[in-house]
Amino acid sequence: MISGPPMAPARRRPIVAGNWKMNTTLAEATALAGSVSEPLSALSGIDTVLCPPVVWLSAVRDVLRGSTVALGAQNCHFEAKGAFTGEVAPPMLADVGCTHVIVGHSERRALFGETDELVMRKVRAALGHSLTPIVCVGERLEERESGRTEEIVGRQIRAALEGLEERGGANLVVAYEPIWAIGTGKAATAQQANETIGFIRQTAGSVLGSGVAATLRIQYGGSVTPANAAELFAQPEIDGALVGGASLKSADFVAICRAAA
Repeated sequence: MISGPPMAPARRRPIVAGNWKMNTTLAEATALAGSVSEPLSALSGIDTVLCPPVVWLSAVRDVLRGSTVALGAQNCHFEAKGAFTGEVAPPMLADVGCTHVIVGHSERRALFGETDELVMRKVRAALGHSLTPIVCVGERLEERESGRTEEIVGRQIRAALEGLEERGGANLVVAYEPIWAIGTGKAATAQQANETIGFIRQTAGSVLGSGVAATLRIQYGGSVTPANAAELFAQPEIDGALVGGASLKSADFVAICRAAA
C-alpha cells in the first residue's frame, strides 16, 4: 500500500486522547475525570488528554489541576471572535485551560458539512493560539473497498497541512480514524492501521519535509478497546489513540493508556 522506501524509525512519545463526544452530565464528567486523573498521572512516557463537552471544560479543568492529564476541546471556530452564534473561538479554549483541540472529526465532516478547506482554517487558527490540533482524517467503507483509501486520506492530510511551516507541522497531532470503524465495534486490523498511518506519514513528509514527518505523532481511532490496544500500539507507525466510547469507561480508558505507555 505504501509506495517508496520507508522512513527511518523515530522515537515518538505516545499520545492518547479521550473524546467524550456529546455525553455526560456535569456530575458524570467530574466523576469520570477524577477517576482517571490519578492512575494516568502515574504513567510515564505518555501524554494523555481528556476532551469533554465544551460546557464542562471549566469543571474538568478544575478536577485535573495538579495532574499530568491535559485538557482538550472537541471543536473550534476558525475566527478569534465575532458574530458566530453558538461557536467557540480558539482563544476562548486557551483561556479556559485547553491545550488541545480536535479538528475535522468525521462526525463534523459528515453531519455538519465541514470541508477540507474549513478544517485547514481551523488547524491554522488553533496553532495561532498555541493549541495543539488533533487533525482527524479517514475514509468511508465504500472508499476503502473501492481502493480509494490513499486518494481520500491523502487529500485530507495535504489540505490540512497546506501552507504550514515546519514549526507548525511539528506542533500538531494527526488521528487516522477510518469512518467505517467509528462506533461500529469493527476496528481496522493493526496491519491496516499501520499501513495507512505509514502512508499518512509519507504524505505529510511531502508537504512538511521528512524530518518533521518522522517526528509527527499519528494516532489511530475507531473502536479502540483494551482488547485490541496492545496489538495496535505494537505497530511501528502508530503513536497512540483517539478513543471514543471506551473513554467514557474509566477502567477501559486507563487500560488503553497503560497499553500505550
